Amino acid sequence: MVKRKSTSSSDSMEGWNYEAKVIEIEGIIARIEAGELELEEVFDQFGKAVEYLRQCEGFLQQRQQQVDLLIETLSDE
Repeated sequence: MVKRKSTSSSDSMEGWNYEAKVIEIEGIIARIEAGELELEEVFDQFGKAVEYLRQCEGFLQQRQQQVDLLIETLSDE
């Protein structure tokens, strides 16, 4: 079983850039679609893209929680 890195803590997100990861994902997809990669490399790159997507999802969930908390704080006042 593959062990996944947790992206839930803010320390693991330090220096991490959402837009840069999206660009990397788009680049991987473009290379796969263009047929530039050998089959083994397609699988490796696809795995990398999936991990980046998980990181992006975790980032967005974390930010959504922060927004929800701010909205809740405003509602309480």
